[in-house]
Amino acid sequence: MKKLLIALIFAPFAMLAASAGASEGGYRIDRAPINSKDVISLQAGARTFANYCMNCHGAQFVRYNRLGDIGLTEAQIKDNLMFASEKVGDTMKSALTLKDGKAWFGVAPPDLSVIARSRGGDWLYTYLRTFYRDPSTASGWNNAVFPNVGMPHALWTLQGERGLEVVSVKDGGHETHEYKWSQVSQGRQSATQYDTTVRDLVNYLVWMGEPSANARKKIGVVVLYCLGVLFVLAYAMKREFWKDVH
Repeated sequence: MKKLLIALIFAPFAMLAASAGASEGGYRIDRAPINSKDVISLQAGARTFANYCMNCHGAQFVRYNRLGDIGLTEAQIKDNLMFASEKVGDTMKSALTLKDGKAWFGVAPPDLSVIARSRGGDWLYTYLRTFYRDPSTASGWNNAVFPNVGMPHALWTLQGERGLEVVSVKDGGHETHEYKWSQVSQGRQSATQYDTTVRDLVNYLVWMGEPSANARKKIGVVVLYCLGVLFVLAYAMKREFWKDVH
């Protein structure tokens, strides 16, 4: 009975650990080196998001002026991140309609306001770095993390075109897969530079999913400190009230 209870307690943690290292296609998920306090990274990620992602995806739950929280002025937002007639108080909507998106890609591109909370930063970081050329798909692209995804590689001019060969390997009666990458054509960035660009973009997507996270954590620390002080005072009061009971 005791072993069963222990197994039930630790089973969810075991499943989380197993899922953390794998994806829908069996590709191992990399750790995303993100930092929500790195303002320079967040600003670079916002620029990449506006230039590459918003052609198809929107962020309808985030307003442009909210980017002031990552150190951007209203003038910088207008000059560098807004390319149409939007107002700085408008939400970050894409010009692509749901109808057109579904017609072009087979499914409407999702809103990215909370995609990092849905997928996780590690998944997004790996996903954006594992596109490869596949002539069998409608877009000519495929992804090791999300096989047969309808989205083409929006950042291919930066990363270049890559090929992927999946090799089946038998190890002790179990079949595993090895992923062999090849560079088909060079992009404008080196591998290290592209990883940094993706890091910044994912960093921004994580921030965008909960812009108040840093402030909330600071408030949480203050609340815990106050509760600690109140606990000490309450314990001292309890001892004073009960000291003569015995």
